[in-house]
Amino acid sequence: MNTPAFPTESGPVTLAGPAGRIEAVVELPAPAEARPLVAIVCHPLSTDGGSMHNKVVTMAARALRESGATTVRFNFRSVGASEGEFDHGEGEPDDLRAVAAWVRAQRPHDTLWLAGFSFGAYVTLSAAAELQPGLLLSIAPPVAGRGWDFTQIKHPNCPWLVIQGEADEIVDAEAVYAWVEQLKPPPELVRMPDTSHFFHHRLMDLRGAIKSGVRAYLPPASA
Repeated sequence: MNTPAFPTESGPVTLAGPAGRIEAVVELPAPAEARPLVAIVCHPLSTDGGSMHNKVVTMAARALRESGATTVRFNFRSVGASEGEFDHGEGEPDDLRAVAAWVRAQRPHDTLWLAGFSFGAYVTLSAAAELQPGLLLSIAPPVAGRGWDFTQIKHPNCPWLVIQGEADEIVDAEAVYAWVEQLKPPPELVRMPDTSHFFHHRLMDLRGAIKSGVRAYLPPASA
C-alpha cells in the first residue's frame, strides 16, 4: 500500500497499519486560525461500539480545530474499515504509533498532540512517553475497574490535561481524582459537575473546557 500524502483538504484517508489498513479522517482548521499543529484523537472501546465517529471524539476534535489544530481521527483495528482484530489494548497503541509516524513524516515541522477519550485515553497515554507529544489530553481515563493497567505507564514529559465528569457512570471519577493526585507532577485536572461518561447535554461545556485548557500551550500561528 502506498503512503498517502497529507491532504490539503478535509476528508478521509487510508493508512497502512501493523494489522492492515487504518481508516482515518483528516480535518483542517479555518485558514485564518491554522497553527503548525496536528492533533490525533483516539476513540473509546472498540467492543462497546467506540469509533472515530463517537460524539465526544468529534467534539474534542472540533474544539482542537477551533484552537487552530489540524485533527486526525482514526478507527483502531477491527473498527469500521480498519482491518485486524481487537487486541485488548495491546496492539491498539501500535495503530496509534503508525498514524503518528505518518503525521510526522508528512508534517515534520508541526507539533504533534495526542488526545483520547476513555479507552482512547489509555492508548494515548500508553504511547505518550515514546511519542513525546507536545501535549496530552485525557478525557475520562478508565484508571480502575475496566481491565487497563495504568500503573506501569510512564509519565508523559509534556503538558497534560485530564477532563473527568463527576457523574460518570462507567469510569470511577473518585479513582481518577486519586490517581491524578499521586502522579508527580500531577496533570491539570478539570472536574465537570453533573457530567456523565458520554457528556450527555454537556458536549458544549467539554468544548469550552478543552479550548480553555489548551490555550496556553498552542504554538504561534503560522505566518
